Amino acid sequence: MTAVKVFVPIDAAARSVGADEVAAAVQAEAKRLGVAIELIRTGSRGMFWLEPLVEVATAAGRVAYGPVTAADVPGLFAAGFLQGGKHPLLHGKTEELAFLKRQQRVTFARVGVVDPRSLRDYEAHGGLRGLRAALAMAPAQIVDEVMTSGLRGRGGAAFPAGIKWKTVAQQPPGQKYVVCNADEGDSGTYSDRMVIEGDPFLLIEGMLIAGLAVGADQGWIYLRSEYPDAEVALMAAIDMARREGLLGKSVLGSGRAFDLHLRRGAGAYICGEETAMLESLEGKRGMVRPKPPLPAIAGLFGKPSLIHNVMSLAAVPTIVEKGGAFHAGLGVGRSKGTLPFQLAGNVKHGGLVEVPFGMTLRELLYDFGGGTASGRPIKAVQVGGPLGAYLPPAKFDTPLDYEAFAQAGGMLGHGGIVVFDDTVDMKAMARYAMEFCAVESCGKCTPCRIGSTRGVEVIDQIAGPGPQVALLRDLCDTMTHASLCAMGGLTPMPVLSALDHFPEDFARGARARG
Repeated sequence: MTAVKVFVPIDAAARSVGADEVAAAVQAEAKRLGVAIELIRTGSRGMFWLEPLVEVATAAGRVAYGPVTAADVPGLFAAGFLQGGKHPLLHGKTEELAFLKRQQRVTFARVGVVDPRSLRDYEAHGGLRGLRAALAMAPAQIVDEVMTSGLRGRGGAAFPAGIKWKTVAQQPPGQKYVVCNADEGDSGTYSDRMVIEGDPFLLIEGMLIAGLAVGADQGWIYLRSEYPDAEVALMAAIDMARREGLLGKSVLGSGRAFDLHLRRGAGAYICGEETAMLESLEGKRGMVRPKPPLPAIAGLFGKPSLIHNVMSLAAVPTIVEKGGAFHAGLGVGRSKGTLPFQLAGNVKHGGLVEVPFGMTLRELLYDFGGGTASGRPIKAVQVGGPLGAYLPPAKFDTPLDYEAFAQAGGMLGHGGIVVFDDTVDMKAMARYAMEFCAVESCGKCTPCRIGSTRGVEVIDQIAGPGPQVALLRDLCDTMTHASLCAMGGLTPMPVLSALDHFPEDFARGARARG
């Protein structure tokens, strides 16, 4: 009897709502009934309101059931779910679900599909094609493809990746590093975690290609300390990659060396800034370094270093496999390719949506997100993490691309989107932004360290238009232009956007001092 393949996510989000218990229940029920199954733990498809999502491979394709609890499992078997039988939790063919069908998954093409612990499964679904192509190319050709692709760093600055690659590659021969910033700390973000837990070999392949391109034989991954499941998945993938000759002294027998080192982050938001991360990697306190020199010239241990986050490196294998022109053909304007947007907060259908740049924020919030979970009107959306602007409904028709968002007074950042309904107090949210900066500041520069503390005090004194609002704006101006890094420089963005778009929320009484 051929075993039926049953897929249950091993993603941290799915596990948090009972995926492990569901997997165990499926195994136990199959054993009790004498039914042959092959249970495969995958990444998440990113439809969090349906987790735990259980999929079954049928002759017609994979079908989805969810959200499944352990108590539902006997009823699923009784309904013939191994053959795609009807059940109240049945959603039909997974790929036909509207939430997935409207996406264009490039980076996330394998996440939720493959077994993240199997290099063979990764290859069977197109993995390593980019690496093999890169091994047949000269380093300068690889850099040229990245330049052609128009890839920009999938973080706050959105700096052109090809320029970084070219700068590192042009440094004199010697020790160089590829550094992956996986310290994903922005509110409402989880795409890095989902790739690491659901398709870790993609990140490894991207770092390998980067090493070949710039002449680096070592890579470092700085992983967020609050991601224990991702750490387990990544360590297992690295160990397997070494055993299979993917990492080591001769990558796939090419004679070219590359190996990876994993380091757990220090639990500080500031270490998401690339130079503070380098300090932490070197065993020092995570504090921002002044520039110049740029990390591309003098980075980790003083050596030329190519630094990217997970999403940037995960885009590389497809760029090399299909050509830079393929990537450049997606998106709009100078925003090329796709970006995995992450819907969180008060949203009906929270989850990950990968689409080319150019869709409007409104389409994302309503066509994918379904509006608020509370059913109340959306009052504000914060895009780009805790330092991103709070945007009102009047801004929802802004296209999701870097330049359009900058013109609208915001930033896309890592693609995290947090939704608030009309019960939110935007004065409290502005205060939170300042308080967050005060807590997370590395303390190196006065505008950030002291300005954020004074900002909290000033907001507490505001009770409508007046000198305190003017003082807050003046303080924000100082932080924007005098802070050493983006931590202090961007903290005014959510504060000023709250003041500009929701002035009525600042008319309430001042907070009593205690």
